[in-house]
Parts: sequence; structure tokens; C-alpha cells
Amino acid sequence: MTPLERKLARVADAYPDRRSLILEALRLAQEEHDGWLPQEALVEVADALDVTPAYARAIASFYDMLHLEPVGRHLVEVCTNLSCALVGAQRVVDAFESSLGVRAGETTEDGAVTFRTVECLGGCGYATVVAVDHRYRHSVKPDDVPAIVAEVTGGGADAGR
Repeated sequence: MTPLERKLARVADAYPDRRSLILEALRLAQEEHDGWLPQEALVEVADALDVTPAYARAIASFYDMLHLEPVGRHLVEVCTNLSCALVGAQRVVDAFESSLGVRAGETTEDGAVTFRTVECLGGCGYATVVAVDHRYRHSVKPDDVPAIVAEVTGGGADAGR
């Protein structure tokens, strides 16, 4: 039994259909693979749940919290859905790109920060929402970005460059 299979066995009773374990299996596999899902992780999940690697990839590609490419030590995500867009999400994105020296979808050269835009972070009443290492910041404005970047990179506003 693989380490992933042992972990899944501990929670399997909470899932009446073994295939419904897919998100938990992908999450656990991602934890074991430095925050992303290489092909070997997808195969491991598929084998554990008796599904195909293509099925595991299809599920993983749908959810923003699952990563099919390597990510930095820190993850910064800006919601760009309608509510956030209407109050200036693009200006927040521009500020992060400028402060970090990367475009959305990229990782800083030192591997410290992956910056992404996402479809929705579920905080429409608190737009613009930014998730920093999965912790939400509400009502973020472009002027807030340098302090967030400094916090994440451990340095000044230009530390990610």
C-alpha cells in the first residue's frame, strides 16, 4: 500500500463512492509533490482510485486550488470575476505584476512567488479579493500591494524582482 493509499484509507468511510475521493486524493498528492501534480502524482491517484490518469487530470485542471505546473513557495491569487473586476481587480493585478516583476501565471525567478489570476474566490461582497497562501485579503486596492509583496517576499516592495 502506497503512502497515498494509506492516507485515503483513513478517510474513505466519509465517501460513499470511492470515486468521490478524487479531490481529497489530488489534494494529498499535491501536498506530497511540493504543491503541484506532476504526471506521476496523477498516475498514483488514478491507481489508488481505479480511474484513469486522464480522469484525474481532468478533475485537477478544473479546480484553481490544484496545480498542474510547479508553483513558488508562496501563492498570490487575485480574483478577476465580475464583482472584483467592477471595483478595480485589473489595477490590483497590474500592481502585483509591477511589484513582483512577473505577469499573471508566472513565478518569480527565485521561485518565491507564483502570481495568478483566478475566476472567483467567493468573496464578492468584499472585492477585490486576493488570496495569499490560501488566506483571503478583502477589499484590496493597488496601494495595498507593495505591503503584501513585502510580507510575502520578506523584503521591500521590489524584493520579488
